[in-house]
Amino acid sequence: MPAARESLLEAAYTALTERAWTAVRMVDVAAAAGVSRQTLYNEFGSKEGLARALVRRETDNYLAGVARALSQGSPAAGARGDAAGRVGAAAPRTPSTQK
Repeated sequence: MPAARESLLEAAYTALTERAWTAVRMVDVAAAAGVSRQTLYNEFGSKEGLARALVRRETDNYLAGVARALSQGSPAAGARGDAAGRVGAAAPRTPSTQK
């Protein structure tokens, strides 16, 4: 059920942008995805399973973007196809830890 899985992950992501994870309800995620709550539990097993899948998806997307930037560089790097240009293209994808 790949389409339902992706719809559920999108619904969970959207819910998480609107409220804390503790306030996200499985019934609301299922309704937003247009599937039954049973389908949600069949796919992820539990709220914790949904959280793990969502974190994995977002991490995979982030790492794929960094890998693309490292392998291709960016137009902003100009003709610099060297390692420094590729790292420079990947740097904006990495969140700052400075406060």
